Amino acid sequence: MRGTAVLALTPTQRNLWWGAIIGGLVIVVAVAALLTILVILVRRIDQRVVMVRDTLRAAAANTSDTALIGETAKRVDAVLAEGLEHHLFLGRVLDKVRS
Repeated sequence: MRGTAVLALTPTQRNLWWGAIIGGLVIVVAVAALLTILVILVRRIDQRVVMVRDTLRAAAANTSDTALIGETAKRVDAVLAEGLEHHLFLGRVLDKVRS
């Protein structure tokens, strides 16, 4: 013997071995593709989580002064009341001036 051993396989056994090797390679490629898709999706989710977080922080900053809404409403009501008084006054004065 020269140091190499030859396996005595029947043609059916040889075909089964090649089928197993090719099937294993197909499975490895499929797993690699699925893992790549998973990594891409996780990266996209992470980016969108950061966007949502930034949006929520901006919303919190925009609503931090909501305590002033009540005071602003009171002041707007006062301005409207003053304008109504002027309107009524001018309406009475103009009616007297025209007649």
